Amino acid sequence: MDRIHIRDLALRCIIGVYPEERTHKQDILINVTMGTNLRAAGKSDALEDTVDYKSIKLEILDFVENSSFQLIESLAEGIAAICLKADRVQSATVTIDKPGALRFTRSVAVEVTRRVPQK
Repeated sequence: MDRIHIRDLALRCIIGVYPEERTHKQDILINVTMGTNLRAAGKSDALEDTVDYKSIKLEILDFVENSSFQLIESLAEGIAAICLKADRVQSATVTIDKPGALRFTRSVAVEVTRRVPQK
């Protein structure tokens, strides 16, 4: 399976369970890997034969910036669902880093992998 990566998408959102996390947007870092077949696009050089990753990025941006989750796990599920709605995307791996979530660490991260159900 071929892959398309969206790397280091830096966004801000309300995320966390503690009261101080629910009042101000926090920085998060999102990485997405989408599994697909890129053979047709490689031959045709045509956008309609691949995954429109710009439109997926814009949908993720809107979703995240307007979200208010307690858990980064829930946010990751929502982002994976956005990716899997796109034609040609067969799997999505989403990693979300929450910098400063734990003292003395650079970040805490959650990674989920979801696949389109087999028919």
